[in-house]
Amino acid sequence: MNILIKPIITEKATKDAEDNNIFGFVVNPKANKVEIKKAVEATYGVSVEKVRTMNVRPNRRTRHTKTGTQTGKTNAYKKAIVQVAEGDTIDFYSNI
Repeated sequence: MNILIKPIITEKATKDAEDNNIFGFVVNPKANKVEIKKAVEATYGVSVEKVRTMNVRPNRRTRHTKTGTQTGKTNAYKKAIVQVAEGDTIDFYSNI
C-alpha cells in the first residue's frame, strides 16, 4: 500500500514549512498516523514529532443549463499535516 500520494505545495503550506517545520501530504485514506509517520521518516530521512490527519470532503456543485440541472462533485481525500523535529527539513524541489 502506497502511503504518501503527493505533497501539498501551496502558499500556506510553504509558509508553515519555512516558519514552523510543518509539511502537508495527501495520503492514502486507509493509512493511520503511525503508518504515515514511518513513511515520511523512511522517504525523507527526517524525524517526525507530530502527525495530524483530516478527511477532506468533496465539493458539490450544481449547474443549471439548457438541458437541465447538472450535479457533480470533486473527489474526497485524506490530508496529513506532519511536524518534523527542529533542525530537520524536507526539500520537495530537489528532484526537479
